Amino acid sequence: MEAEADPQLDPDTDDLPLRANTKHILVRHYVLDLTVHFDRRVISGSVVLFLQPTGAEDGGGGSEEQGGGHLAGDDSVEASRTYQETGEHMSCSTMSSLFTMALTVTVVLVVASSHSWESSRDGDFTLVLDCCDLAVLKVEEVDITSVLLALPGSPVQTDGVTRSTLSTLSHSLMSMPSRQWREQHRLYSQCSRAPNLQGGGQLRFYTDHWSLQVRKSGVVSAQDFPRVLRICYETRPTGNSMRWTKDQDHRSCLYTAGSPINNRALFPCQEPPVAMSTWQAAVRAPAECVVLMSGEEPAVPREDNNTSFLIWTYYVTMPMPASTLVLAVGHWHLVPVASPFPLDTSTREDEAPALTDYSDSLEYGISCSHGDYPCRFTEQRARSQREIPHRVFAPACLLQKAQIVLNLLPQCLAAAHSVLGVHPFSRLDVLIVPAGFSSLGMASPHIVFLSQSVLAVSDGESQTDASLCGSRLCHEIAHSWFGLAIGARDWTEEWISEGFATFLEDVIWAQAQQLSVQEAAEQSDLKALLRWRRLSDELDNSQEQLQILRPNLDSTGEVSESGSSTVKHALNPDKTFMQVHYLKGYFLLRFLASQVGEQHFLDFFRVFVNKSHGQLILSQVSLHRLSQSPVYTPQVHTTLHTIPCFSSLKPNQPHWSHHKRLLLFCHLSMTLNSIFLFFSQIRHRWYELVVKHRFSQAYKDVENFLIHDQAMGVYLYGELMVQEDARQQALARHCLSLVREDMDPSSRRVVEEMVL
Repeated sequence: MEAEADPQLDPDTDDLPLRANTKHILVRHYVLDLTVHFDRRVISGSVVLFLQPTGAEDGGGGSEEQGGGHLAGDDSVEASRTYQETGEHMSCSTMSSLFTMALTVTVVLVVASSHSWESSRDGDFTLVLDCCDLAVLKVEEVDITSVLLALPGSPVQTDGVTRSTLSTLSHSLMSMPSRQWREQHRLYSQCSRAPNLQGGGQLRFYTDHWSLQVRKSGVVSAQDFPRVLRICYETRPTGNSMRWTKDQDHRSCLYTAGSPINNRALFPCQEPPVAMSTWQAAVRAPAECVVLMSGEEPAVPREDNNTSFLIWTYYVTMPMPASTLVLAVGHWHLVPVASPFPLDTSTREDEAPALTDYSDSLEYGISCSHGDYPCRFTEQRARSQREIPHRVFAPACLLQKAQIVLNLLPQCLAAAHSVLGVHPFSRLDVLIVPAGFSSLGMASPHIVFLSQSVLAVSDGESQTDASLCGSRLCHEIAHSWFGLAIGARDWTEEWISEGFATFLEDVIWAQAQQLSVQEAAEQSDLKALLRWRRLSDELDNSQEQLQILRPNLDSTGEVSESGSSTVKHALNPDKTFMQVHYLKGYFLLRFLASQVGEQHFLDFFRVFVNKSHGQLILSQVSLHRLSQSPVYTPQVHTTLHTIPCFSSLKPNQPHWSHHKRLLLFCHLSMTLNSIFLFFSQIRHRWYELVVKHRFSQAYKDVENFLIHDQAMGVYLYGELMVQEDARQQALARHCLSLVREDMDPSSRRVVEEMVL
C-alpha cells in the first residue's frame, strides 16, 4: 500500500504543503492509543478525532491538489474489524500480527486510482488531514451515544441514534467548561473506546503523498460530517516524523523529530498552526523502557494485561498545534541529584536566588484573550512559582555528565520567571537525546530535547564550562513563552519564535549567573559579535531566497479557500541548518532594546506575554503591539516601517568594547589547542582553523568532534572537502562512515552532498 509521490511537489526541494481544510472543520481533541514495536521499527494503533465544523461554506471541502494515492471502500477486512473490537484485550504480538494480516489483505482490496476517487465524489464533503508515510487500515465513525446518553443530565434522551443526536452529544462534550477538564478527558477516553456506528460506520478514505482524505456517502457539508472518527493505522520505519536509532549505550530508542514534516508521519492530523487542539495518549512500550511525552503530569506506567509491555498515559489541556506533541521512548535513566557543579544553583524555599525582578517598574494585569482552557496565567499559585518541577533523563553512560543540566535548571527557571513571569507549563522534563540529533536543543510543551554536545566539558570543570549548557537551556526555556504559549500563525515566520528566544537567552542566562549590569553587557557584546560573524558568513554563502525572514512577503498568514497553505522552503535541506531566522530576529530585537533601554524593552515583553499568551500571531501583529506599548519612540517607528518583510536586514557592527579581545582569541596560535578544547562553546570555530591551516596534530580531535558533536559539526565536513587535501578528505569520509546510519536524515543528506 505504498503511496505514490505527488507529481506536483518535489518532497526534496519544494515547500512543505499543509493540506488540512481547516477553514471547514477543525480537530478539537485527539485520543492516541499506540504501541511501540522496536523489532519492526513501527508504531501501531489508532487515533480518535473529535471534530467541530467551523461554519464556513465548504462547497465540498476537497483537497485542492490531488496526486497518486490509495482508495479504500466501505468494505473493511475481517482482520481489521477483529483488531478494533478485541485489540484492547490482546497481547502486543497478536495485535501486531493482526495489523500485518490486515495490511496484506487491504493491499489486495485497494484501488490505487485518483480518477476512481474523484469520480465517486458525488458532491460529498471531504475531510482532509495531513498524513505522510502511514499505512491506514480503516476509518470509521464512532458511536458515542452509548457513553454520553447514559450520563445524568444528558442533553439528548432518545432511543434512536440520528445525525442530530451525535452532533448534539459531541458538541456538548467539546463545549464543557475548563473547570470540568478532568471529567471531559475521562469522557473523551471512554468515547474513544466506543464501537463504530453500526450500519454505516465504515468511511471511504484515500491517501496520497501528503494527505489522508475521508468521505461519508451522502454527506455534502462539514456540518453533517461525522463528529468522532477512529483511524486505525501503522507508521512506516522510514517516516520522517520519527527517528528510530540507538542511544549512546547502543540500545534501541525512538524520538519524534519535529521536522521537516512535523507529526504527520506519526498520526493523521491537522498541521496548520491555526488548528490548535488538546490531546491525550496511551503509549504501550517494552517494560524496560521509559516513555516521555508532552503532558501536564508525569506518567505512572501500569501493566498491560500481563504482557511484557507497560502503558504510559499523558494529556494536555492547553490547545496547541499538533506539531508541538513530542514522544521519546528508550532506556532512559533519571539523573540523580548530586552536589552542584559548576554553578552553585542550590536554593531553599526560604533562601531564593537573588535575581532582578523585571516586573517592579510596571503593574501587569493578566488579560486572557484566548479560548476557555485551564490557564496558568490566571492561577495565583502559578504566579509565585519561580521553579516548576523538573527532571533530567539520559542514557546510563551520560548520567554523570548530565548532572550539570540538573544543577543549572533551578537557576535558569527562576531567572526566566523573573524576566517573563508565569511559567506557561506546569513541569519540565529534559532528555539528553542520541548523538545523531541535528541541533543543540528543541523545546516542546513540558519537555526539552538537549544535545549531548552541550555536556562536553573538560576534566577541569568551571563556571566557564557551563556557559554553552546554561545558555542553551535558557534558550529552550524561553520557548515556553515565545514559540509555544505564543506561536507564529504562519510557520514561515520562524523569527517570532527563534529571534525572541535568542535575544532572551542572553538576558535569562545573565540573570541565572547573577551578573552585574556591566558583566552582563560585556557578555552580551561578545555573543553579539560571534553572532554577527556567523550571520555575515551565512549571508555571503547562501541563497538570497533563504535569507528572508518573511518569505511569504505580503501573503504572510494567508491561506487558501479550504485553509490549506505551504511553509516556504521547509523541505530544502540547506534551510535546516541556517541561522538567519535566529540571528536577524535577534539583531532586530537587540537594536530596539538599544533604542529604548533594556529595562523598558523587557517591560514590553511581559506586557506582550500577558496579553498574547494562548494565541497565534504574525509579524505585523507583534510589531503593532510594540508600537502601542510604552517603549514606542520615533526611532522605533522608523525602524518598524522600513523592514516590512525583513528581506534586507543586515547586521550592522556597532562599537564593540571587547571585540579586539575576541578576535584575537579566535585567531590564536595553533599551539593553544588545549585552551580551545577547554572552551566548548567555540570548539567548532577552533576546528575550522585546524582544517584551514592543516594542523594535523588536532585531526584526532576533529574526528571526535564530528562523531560526538553532530549537532555542531555538519559544515565542518565541507571545510574538510574544500581544502582538496587528501588526508582531510579521507578524514571526512571516515567520520561519515562511522555515523551515517545514526545521523538525522537532513544532516546526512547535506553531508553526503559535500563528501560523496
